[in-house]
Amino acid sequence: MGEKVLVTGGGGYIGSHCVVELIEAGFCPVVIDNFSNTIRGEGGVPESLRRIEKILDTAIEFHELDLLDRAGLEEVFRKHRFTAVIHFAGLKAVGESVEQPLRYYRVNLTGTINLLETMQAHGVHNIVFSSSATVYGDPQRLPIDESHPAGGCTNPYGKTKYFIEEMIKDQCEAEKDWNAVLLRYFNPIGAHSSGQIGEDPQGIPNNLLPYVAQVAIGRREHLNVFGNDYSTPDGTGVRDYIHVVDLAKGHIAALRKLKENCGCKIYNLGTGTGYSVLQMVKAMEKASGREIQYKIAPRRNGDIASCYADPQLAEKELGWKASFGLEKMCEDLWRWQSQNPTGFSQGAES
Repeated sequence: MGEKVLVTGGGGYIGSHCVVELIEAGFCPVVIDNFSNTIRGEGGVPESLRRIEKILDTAIEFHELDLLDRAGLEEVFRKHRFTAVIHFAGLKAVGESVEQPLRYYRVNLTGTINLLETMQAHGVHNIVFSSSATVYGDPQRLPIDESHPAGGCTNPYGKTKYFIEEMIKDQCEAEKDWNAVLLRYFNPIGAHSSGQIGEDPQGIPNNLLPYVAQVAIGRREHLNVFGNDYSTPDGTGVRDYIHVVDLAKGHIAALRKLKENCGCKIYNLGTGTGYSVLQMVKAMEKASGREIQYKIAPRRNGDIASCYADPQLAEKELGWKASFGLEKMCEDLWRWQSQNPTGFSQGAES
């Protein structure tokens, strides 16, 4: 029996891919999720986890639980001896956070405080936190390394990530037996190579690649490209895209780092390469063999021209490096999208 790791939000896109890597690395994940962005499958289990159980021929312990439910959280911690927690759970749509800031602060901050207090009460002092490159705000320099100023966030979602980082840092400072790895993600895309699990945004996708894939599969008419007058090679926004499986493997490296009693460490998880919106459209046309219609639309508030990582610190200190390129990211995304044109819902309870 491997070490038990609690995975919050483990039914979601990044969480579910991380569960796969945990099991393959010999850990025993226990998953909690409240279905706020997860499709319910047979037996009240997230459809993503149900499929992982089939892919890996294993059983995954799951609890339907919201981090705002303190009593439920206590019960899970009483039942298990966790060596660490990987914390994904939280609301994550930038635009929605601007419209509903209080909801984002309540869910993301209060949920995390409940989690940290419960960890403290049960002697679990190791955490890997799912943070974001949004904490850097509008980049002052590129590529962005971990010493780049953080906290100048352009939306409430980014602020919640930054505030949680600060809470965890302060806790590690106050309690010297705490260890934390804060992972600042760039833009995760792609899917598991089986085509069985992938990103399944509910409603209109907030992120570029799921939207492009839905245009390619025929669910949406065209893509809106917001702004083509940025100071980038083709005028469209440039971002650092990382394969979700590479990202998931970064969490395994982070768990190993915690064993060194590392205190509080921060790492960027990205490839270090920026691709423009139109480059991504071309790459998905190649992967899908279909033409992707797009229209140029006005810039969106809060969007920045370019954002990409300097990922060297993670390579040096975690021994982790992204290994999949753009072609593989798009091929895996297209395999998932073409096998699951309506996402997880076709295999789930209606």
